Amino acid sequence: MFKRIMILFSIIAAILLLIITTSYIIHQIKLSKEDKLFTPTGKMVEVNGHQMHVYIEGNGKETLVFMSGGGTSSPVLDFKSLYSLLSDKYRIIVVEKAGYGFSDISDSDRDIDTILQETKEALLKSGVEGPYILAPHSMSGIEALYWAQVYPNEVKAIIGLDMAVPAAYKDYAINMPLVHLSAFAANIGFTRWIPCLSESDAIKYGTLIDEEKELYKGFFIVEQQLKIW
Repeated sequence: MFKRIMILFSIIAAILLLIITTSYIIHQIKLSKEDKLFTPTGKMVEVNGHQMHVYIEGNGKETLVFMSGGGTSSPVLDFKSLYSLLSDKYRIIVVEKAGYGFSDISDSDRDIDTILQETKEALLKSGVEGPYILAPHSMSGIEALYWAQVYPNEVKAIIGLDMAVPAAYKDYAINMPLVHLSAFAANIGFTRWIPCLSESDAIKYGTLIDEEKELYKGFFIVEQQLKIW
């Protein structure tokens, strides 16, 4: 009986290993083909030792700065369905934080002071001066509020897009085992076999064209692989 169980276990293990290996190989082939998709649509500026992506659209007198929430794979594409309706009257700016969208990953601390200073520097190096109307989504609400408190002359207004406030994080806990599991699944390509995971609201309900949808999905795959912290 024990021998039969061990044989069955060995067969199952061999099948799983084959599935994982096949998935990983296909994943690497697809990644090599997707590299050509990752061409920045805005400006790349050096900030704090890494490159940050700043997208600019429109020539209005008022400047709207869109700030993404935590874990947004591609802020530029995520906000597009909204800012494309406003760029005829406003100057639209989307700052992609380190590790988001086209921006490089950074080894520096991700405390609020560092993030805010990087955002401010990216704007100035892109030729965009305040005062700004901030449009923060989710987690960036904390950064926007802090910005207005520390540099009130730079913030004309805050338009919250379901923005977070400090109280929202009082008892907030990250499920780290789940984060590590999702990173492992992404690294071996398993997330590719579950299309609904990469289909954000921007893809399902927004105005993105097919090429932009594929780019968004590519960003999602890369972002999931990086969730090893």
